[in-house]
Amino acid sequence: MHDLSEGVARFHRDVFPGKADLFARLATTHRPGTLFVGCSDARVVPELITQREPGELFVIRTAGNLVPPHAPGADGVAASVEYAVAVLGVDDIVVCGHSGCGAMTALAEGHDLAALPAVADWLRHVGAVPVTRDVPALVRANVAAQLANLATHPSVARALAARTLTLRGWVFDIPTGTVEQVDVSSPVAGTPVHS
Repeated sequence: MHDLSEGVARFHRDVFPGKADLFARLATTHRPGTLFVGCSDARVVPELITQREPGELFVIRTAGNLVPPHAPGADGVAASVEYAVAVLGVDDIVVCGHSGCGAMTALAEGHDLAALPAVADWLRHVGAVPVTRDVPALVRANVAAQLANLATHPSVARALAARTLTLRGWVFDIPTGTVEQVDVSSPVAGTPVHS
């Protein structure tokens, strides 16, 4: 906790003054252009990877970058998706998987998750993706499956029908820093993403 407190002090002393005008605008304006669905993995930092400023991304982070398909009842992921699309009016949704994903590795390698029942239950949202021992292929297939799950959400389906929303799938490679776009028609293939 001491390190976090030191970080907050450094932010307030060294970073905030140079961005005071930005934060003054953000105090009354919230208009991100992109909903970024990424993994909870601490090595995958959406704002760092995309080089976005505060206020530019609406971020959902879940284990395995999973988005449950729409179902009756409230859940935090569905509420965040609905808010981003229906209220904030984001133009894009990016689902970003990554190399070395612990969730996908657990599935690919058949880890015993008996001691982690919440994790095991959560991973069911990978859905009907054929589980392979090839972790990179599973990461890509999972991104495509989560894009399909997103399309089941009513707010997303409406925006897609109105052509006001684009869904994109990415895979971030941690050791090289590269980002590949997942070709949804062939989720094992990818093309580099360039800004």
